[in-house]
Amino acid sequence: MKFTWFNLMPWPYLPDDFREKNRSVWVNIDQRLFDPAKSHEVYNTYMDLLEYAADLGFDGIGVNEHHQNGYGIMPSPNIIAAGLARRTSDAAIVVLGNSIALYNPPVRVAEEFAMLDCISGGRLVAGFPVGTSMDTNYCYGQIPSLTREKYAEAHDLIIKAWTTREPFAFNGRYNKLRYVNIWPRPIQQPHPPVHIPGGGSVETYDFCIDNTYSYSYLSFSGYLRAQALMNGYWKRVEERGAPDKSPYRAGFAQTICVAETDEEAERLFSEHVSYFYNRCLHVYPGFADAPGYRTIKTIQSGALSQYAPQRGGYANLTWKDLTEGGHVIAGSPETVRQRMEELIKGLHVGNIFCLMHVGNMPADKCMYSTKLFAEKVMPKLRGIFPEYADDDRFWCKPLGSRVTPGSLPPAPTKAPLVPAAE
Repeated sequence: MKFTWFNLMPWPYLPDDFREKNRSVWVNIDQRLFDPAKSHEVYNTYMDLLEYAADLGFDGIGVNEHHQNGYGIMPSPNIIAAGLARRTSDAAIVVLGNSIALYNPPVRVAEEFAMLDCISGGRLVAGFPVGTSMDTNYCYGQIPSLTREKYAEAHDLIIKAWTTREPFAFNGRYNKLRYVNIWPRPIQQPHPPVHIPGGGSVETYDFCIDNTYSYSYLSFSGYLRAQALMNGYWKRVEERGAPDKSPYRAGFAQTICVAETDEEAERLFSEHVSYFYNRCLHVYPGFADAPGYRTIKTIQSGALSQYAPQRGGYANLTWKDLTEGGHVIAGSPETVRQRMEELIKGLHVGNIFCLMHVGNMPADKCMYSTKLFAEKVMPKLRGIFPEYADDDRFWCKPLGSRVTPGSLPPAPTKAPLVPAAE
């Protein structure tokens, strides 16, 4: 099993009456709710928590990209990842990911991901999300019906830039470049492993199978509701005659809260879970699903945007509703272990993206939950798929010998010696 400690970086200061006074947490959120001075502390605390998770032994630390919202204040995950690459030594830097249809030209992603791989010593796990409808269509003005076509072309350009050893011209519909010749190149060859975050688009199944990418379902409605969609993915893997059904072909994001007892978990974390579901996920339905954003096949499958609120929304869901429904896995280490094992085996997933910072959770509570999970839950879940223990296709392969940041020699007291000319 691979466990990535993932931070959405939500804005923790949305007021109690946010739902009543704001149409949406995304796209047209009130600018006055953001305080740049407070953000200085927020960003640094969030980065400290990611580094703390790396110290506790999580396999990866994860970041992602969103725009114009209070749900996740990380428009450039690569900036955060660059800081993490310097301040951690072993954990994978999981950038899940860059919304590649938004970059003009997409070689920017190829270059920046290559930089991250070089700085980190080969620890990058790359992600190429299509991007939410809010981000792509409303914040960045992409035409909904063309977003996936632009995405496909951007993907092809990035992969070719990573794997071609001489300058080439690229003549696509959306990108026309006379010279593509990226410097630097990534350490990992032929390129870093790629995970594709999906929210229910069935075409993504084939895309992952074709390219040997890991399909990662990101959902806030919980693993119980994800069963049908993930069953569809594994059925497609079988239909396509893929050489194996390795669990590392798939991943799942899950909100997790751990305490000493089930009762303590509710007492410590319920207010922060409520904050997340009722403020951070307060998305205007029209923004969540622009006409043309989802394909016909996806509509026919019944898959809905993870950000489009379910009927009745989340406002009336209690802690009991959220935990029993699988939206949140919370409780004592043993309770969490049992529910996580049920999730892992039921969905057949080898990559878990642990959402352990929730809403406006303060650092001390987050550290408490994270430490309990790392010490009392994670070790008991490691060996669930022993028959696939050697499958390393979907994870990074760092250099065996990596430099230590901040290891300059002592400051010289005189000019360095210059060898005499022969």
